[in-house]
Amino acid sequence: MVSPPLQVVCAVIEDPQGRLLLARRLAHQAQGGLWEFPGGKLEAGESQAEALSRELDEELGLQPLQATPWITVRHVYPEREVQLHAWRVHAWAGEPVGRLGQPLDWVTPAELVQREFPAANRPIVNALILPDACLITADAPDDGRFLAALEQAAQRVRMAVLRGEQALRLAPQALPRLRAAGVLTLVNATPEQARALGADGVHLNRHRLRELQTRPEGLRWVGASCHDSEELARAARLGLDYAFLSPVQPTASHPDATPLGWEGFAALIADHALPVYALGGMQAGDVPQARARGAQGVAAIRGLWPPGEGQGVLPDGA
Repeated sequence: MVSPPLQVVCAVIEDPQGRLLLARRLAHQAQGGLWEFPGGKLEAGESQAEALSRELDEELGLQPLQATPWITVRHVYPEREVQLHAWRVHAWAGEPVGRLGQPLDWVTPAELVQREFPAANRPIVNALILPDACLITADAPDDGRFLAALEQAAQRVRMAVLRGEQALRLAPQALPRLRAAGVLTLVNATPEQARALGADGVHLNRHRLRELQTRPEGLRWVGASCHDSEELARAARLGLDYAFLSPVQPTASHPDATPLGWEGFAALIADHALPVYALGGMQAGDVPQARARGAQGVAAIRGLWPPGEGQGVLPDGA
């Protein structure tokens, strides 16, 4: 008989400076030495909110005052499946103390990559690190204007996907500039090309996603373009870090595609824990609406690329 998933609640506690509270699992515990977001198992008859309050009191001496449900992650460990319910906590009473003797630390989202977490925490970590807008590059009339447009866009975004022949050819020049501006940069290419270029990661089109059997090695960030629930499920099953889902709105790059609409988009991503960006007809101003529907944020060409620098037509499957 298969055991039901173990129900666990955890708290993403954020202070006014944007730092996050982590606890380190004790050596004698399962996955001892790894860092985690404080929390624990739900007891019989407990709601998530009740379990959150009890666990934070028992572990940290805190009482949550402002807490909202955020992400649910399903992960299968060799011994059992876990369903991890993450809550955002922005206000609390008390000062955090490791009541069980566990070390605590406040870290910025950028510092999360320096810590080792249980596997079930990975989607939560990714969602905290990834920004709420991602630029997809368009072609420009010449190489100089492409690089100038990219530098201009880098002043407004913290994540970019280099897409197209021009972008890949100019990647050796573009990547150092984007890295200096603090922009997480992936290439829409093969994993081998991404590693050779020294990019932060690879973004897979739907055709490469379908061909993939295991998550590519040697890359911190791996994402993919998806268009339906099956592709989203495949991206999650392979352990990818994020996905684009499109088209949400009518778009000139795929004029014949039927838009999902916001309600269709929200319905498709509801059962998938990995961070998902809304793509198709998006503008920077659509971020609040996307996040309200459960998205990580938006991805866009025209909406984030400087105007007048190319049409940004996406090839099929991009």
